[in-house]
Formats: sequence, structure tokens, C-alpha cells
Amino acid sequence: MAERLSGKTCLVTGAAQGIGRAIVDQFVAEGATVIACDVNEEKLRDLPREAITVGLDVTDVDAACEVALRFSRIDVLVNCAGYVAVGDITECSAEDFARSLRINVESIYIMVKTVLPFMRQQRSGSIINIASVVSTTMAAPRRFAYSATKGAVIAMTRALAYDFVGDGVRCNSISPGTVGSPSLALRIMAAADPEKARADLIARQPMGRWAQPSEIATAAVLLASDESSFMTGADIVVDGGISL
Repeated sequence: MAERLSGKTCLVTGAAQGIGRAIVDQFVAEGATVIACDVNEEKLRDLPREAITVGLDVTDVDAACEVALRFSRIDVLVNCAGYVAVGDITECSAEDFARSLRINVESIYIMVKTVLPFMRQQRSGSIINIASVVSTTMAAPRRFAYSATKGAVIAMTRALAYDFVGDGVRCNSISPGTVGSPSLALRIMAAADPEKARADLIARQPMGRWAQPSEIATAAVLLASDESSFMTGADIVVDGGISL
């Protein structure tokens, strides 16, 4: 069988770990040329040697422009960089809210605004935004800033899909549920009772477990490939049934 992403150049942000790392792994396995970007350059060293690693702060407009100009042709953009703020509105500081907006929302604005002109010129492109079911899909306790920003990601995805469908550019989002990532592990360890926090998270999952990053990456491969050529403006929910 032919590799599903052969001949495509794919830029992935938040690529050093978790969902982003899994997407890089699967994109490489499917024959893509992968530009793996993350602010954590040390962790980028652990990626497959086939990936082109680039240290990048996705909130830095100039740095994003430099990356786009360096590679010029980008067939797929995956906006995976993200931040999970924990707390309800009374616990959410102005700084934490601003950071959530900057990393989860403004970074997508920066990356898409940078890459989109090249996609429009080549009359093709797939933009994939990593959202969350904790957004407009469902609520979760103490996720005020996170849910606000991920709801914005879904809305931005639809707006981009509508505005640029005539240019051959598709834009879709993926909304994971709870994923077994390094970020989740840190949040569990920060809880007053980590064992209870872990048990509670698993107990709320209809399948009795949380997702593996690779299970989210599989959806990204679909959206990056020509198999999804008639899909735009969609939000693919990969949550094990938690939002039913």
C-alpha cells in the first residue's frame, strides 16, 4: 500500500510530546516530510531522525514568518501547541487567562496567517487545529479558560473553512477527550491526592480508559491525506464517548 502522505510537507506545532509527538511519528511513517516545531528544543531531539526539527515559539510572529519563508511549500499545518489552565473563573488570574488566549488561540491566528498565503498560491492545503470536547461540545469542572479558548478554536476552524474553501484550502479540527499525555500526568501529580485524581478521571470515561496520543494522531493522518478531500469545517470528536 502507498504511504498516505507521500509527497506532502507537513508542519506540526507542539511537536515535542503528547499528541503532537504522536502526529509527527505517524506522519513520518506515512511518508510525509515533517517540520516538527516546539518551544522545547531539548525534547525535539527525541523525535524520529527523519523529522526536521525547529525551535519555535508559536506566539512569536517574526519567528513564524521565518519558518514559513524557509520552507515555502507547506501542504499541511497542524496547530497542536496548547496550554491547559486549571480552575474556575474565581481561580483564573488575568495572567493565566491571557496565557491561555495567547497559546491556544493567538498562536493559531499567527501560524495560519503566516502559512495561508502559500497554500492559497498553490491552490491546496489542509489546516488541522487541535481543539477539545471541553469547549462548545461539553463542560468539565474547573476548565474555564481552557474551554473558552478551545471553543474559539472550533469557531475559528469553521470561519477559515468557509472563507477559503474556494482557494482549495481545507480546515478541520479534532476534539480529543482525556488523553494520556505528559501534560495530563503533570496535572494528576499536582492534585492533592494524585491516586484519587487518576481514578476519578478513568471513572468518568465510558470506555474505562483514556485515549492514547496515537489514537488522536490517526484522525490527523486522515485529515492530512487526500482521503478527506471533501471534508472542511468539520470537528472530529475522539473522546471515547465522554461527550455523549
